[in-house]
Amino acid sequence: MKKENSLSQFKNVFREDSKFKVFLVSLLITGLSYGLYKGMLDNFLAEIVGMGEMDRGVTEFFRELPGILLVFILAAFYMLSAETLYKAGAIIMLVGMGMHAVLPPTKILATLAICMYSLGEHIQLGMKSTLSLQYSKPGRGGAALGAQNATSQIGTLAGYLVIVFAFAVFTEKQPYTVFFGIAAVLAGVSAVCSMRITGKSETDQTKRRFYLKKKYSKYYMLEMFYGARKQVFFTFGPDVLILFYGANAATISLLFAISAVACFFASPVVGRIIDKLGYKVVMVADTLILVIVCFFYGFAHHLFPKDVAFIVCCVNYVLDAIISLASMASNLYVQDLSENAEEVKATISTGVSINHVITIFIALFGGWIWQTLGIELLFIASAVLGLCNSAYAATIKGKKQRT
Repeated sequence: MKKENSLSQFKNVFREDSKFKVFLVSLLITGLSYGLYKGMLDNFLAEIVGMGEMDRGVTEFFRELPGILLVFILAAFYMLSAETLYKAGAIIMLVGMGMHAVLPPTKILATLAICMYSLGEHIQLGMKSTLSLQYSKPGRGGAALGAQNATSQIGTLAGYLVIVFAFAVFTEKQPYTVFFGIAAVLAGVSAVCSMRITGKSETDQTKRRFYLKKKYSKYYMLEMFYGARKQVFFTFGPDVLILFYGANAATISLLFAISAVACFFASPVVGRIIDKLGYKVVMVADTLILVIVCFFYGFAHHLFPKDVAFIVCCVNYVLDAIISLASMASNLYVQDLSENAEEVKATISTGVSINHVITIFIALFGGWIWQTLGIELLFIASAVLGLCNSAYAATIKGKKQRT
């Protein structure tokens, strides 16, 4: 009965004539693969590859580079549908994960593998939102994006829990290579599954994959602010816990698992809130929580004993993951401004690249800021960028009324 109710909820969100079922299955398996990958990666780079604060900043620079190049890649393959690009992203992610499994753990080769996986991940990033909106029923775009996020999160959660269990059992020798191999197999299964997405989106009407149009100028700016603010937590949030507080892989994976559980339950709720209150309210409000999160993440060790400060940082890491879900609102903003599905796809893909323009510099200089000026200034900068994002979001117009 629960399964029927769950399926019924999806049917209320997605069009029955779409390929939403196989799409969600592929997201679930990709999430599982990513959970294994991300659950190990930060500790793998610190413990096995030997990367410090500055090294992680440089590695993150190259990890984010495909995000900037994405707009040109998609333009070169403008004739391909969103479904085809989604499949291509899955194959490239498989190659990147396979490189992690077989290449020696040197800084250069590890960075190369991360960059390859990131390329596929970024190609899929815009396509996931595009297909979710395309498969959704009228007026259910926020709920569809929430369902997409929740599906990915439950797969990712399973991956994190596997790492927690495995690293608790293998206490003497951490099986990084073995689990990179398992993650690669799962990436392969996801790629095969994605091949069953046989629908064809309405594409090629404009013969391009990206827009630089005046009506989307505020969306582009919001993407830049969001990209900068989220990069600090994505890259340096776990590193603070590992390098400053000494967290091991099992602890980090457990934290990621808790974040995934929180996001799994919060994603549909946030989606419904966006549908009910509108994207503008959500985009403005989420930053108020972000300021608190950044303050405690940067200054907890000044306010509490180190063990207590560690717990405070973990709680705030989970809170940041939850409020990051509000980024779905910008996709609804794009859908509201657009004239057709092709325009949504093109603009979201452009937004992915644009937010990486500033993200890539945050990644490069974030390690230097931490190393020379301290983690306090790093998270103060994140809070300021978040406030800028909120102030700018307040200038956009609310949802227009369509007849």
